[in-house]
Amino acid sequence: MKARIKWVENVSFIAESGSGHAFLMDGAPEGGGRNMGPRPMEVVLMGTGGCTAYDVVLILKRGRHDVRGCKVALKAERATSDPKVFTAIHFHFVVTGKALKPEIVERAVALSHEKYCSATAMLAKTSAITTSFEVVDG
Repeated sequence: MKARIKWVENVSFIAESGSGHAFLMDGAPEGGGRNMGPRPMEVVLMGTGGCTAYDVVLILKRGRHDVRGCKVALKAERATSDPKVFTAIHFHFVVTGKALKPEIVERAVALSHEKYCSATAMLAKTSAITTSFEVVDG
């Protein structure tokens, strides 16, 4: 996997993925940015949410469950001194589907966090990881 980061101005950077996608990261105005994109640590958090949501959907689909939606809300706390690593992250999943059993969704979330999600595995080195979920019939 590859990526490139190019400084634009002040504290704005263009991030380019090896697969050919790009986005702008920027800092907060009080840090010299213009608030034109997410902060780099926000990107880390969002990527982790995407990684685990990917796993949960795939696990449910492979089990032939009728999953129709998956949202993950993440709330993270960071250290107060440098490096300001994540110290706690809570993942709340809302999984929508037809006749999804809560224990099946709970197992999919657990498998993602215990076995498959590379991003969660890395962040768990400095963060207390907690999860919750709800199942919506639909």
